[in-house]
Amino acid sequence: MDRYAVIGHPVKHSRSPRIHALFAAQTGQTLDYDRLESAPEAFTQTVLAFAASGARGCNITVPFKFEAWQMAAHRTARAELAQSANTLRFDAGGWWADNTDGIGLVRDITQNAGVTLAGQRVLLIGAGGAAAGSLGPLIDTQPAEIVVANRSVAKAEALVARHQDWAAAQGVRLHATDLDHAGEAFDGVINATASSLGGAESPVRAGVLKPGALALDMMYGAAAAGFLAWAETHGAHGRDGLGMLVEQAAEAFTAWRGVRPDTGPVLAQLRTEL
Repeated sequence: MDRYAVIGHPVKHSRSPRIHALFAAQTGQTLDYDRLESAPEAFTQTVLAFAASGARGCNITVPFKFEAWQMAAHRTARAELAQSANTLRFDAGGWWADNTDGIGLVRDITQNAGVTLAGQRVLLIGAGGAAAGSLGPLIDTQPAEIVVANRSVAKAEALVARHQDWAAAQGVRLHATDLDHAGEAFDGVINATASSLGGAESPVRAGVLKPGALALDMMYGAAAAGFLAWAETHGAHGRDGLGMLVEQAAEAFTAWRGVRPDTGPVLAQLRTEL
């Protein structure tokens, strides 16, 4: 049986095995998908051992997405732009890497939530692997402006610099700042930091929220509760990252299996289970 896994630290909370099991049942595929916990210093060895066992591919979650990108011989354009990967396929001619975070995020916002990003002002909080994977696809939706706010401004500036030419080509104003000077009244606020895992409400002040704004936390379930409550308290529409998780998983599943699952029923099923 073809084997896959999600590798991260921590990873025991991941719903990815359930998602891929639902995808497999829906599409008539036979596969095994597991969780693999890796110590921070052992990621490379963990992936190499998994591939050597005959596995076909894996998903990568925090904090290993930059390392995963470096391990691949072949990379999609969006993974190359992000310099971050959350999907590996162990092809015989050289490992293949993609970053499906951003397209998953965009599909959830525009299709599942029905929110238009074109012409809007968007705040992306964070500059780690999830933010790096999301910035390019967000630019593709042609918002008027994207601000990347991060605790380390230098890290945000490096991410913005890598995307600046693409943003200019799409007519998108793009710049970086720190968390205290993120700006005011954004139409969309996306939290791509891990702050929610520590129970924090928000890494930025409430002024970033325009009344009625979409405020999305990439975490889901209990981890996102603080951020979503903060958003709703300040007049925004909170959304967790479960839809993004399902959509990015569908993109990975398609790359591995050559068939695209219908995400709607799977997302609905997970909502009932959570």
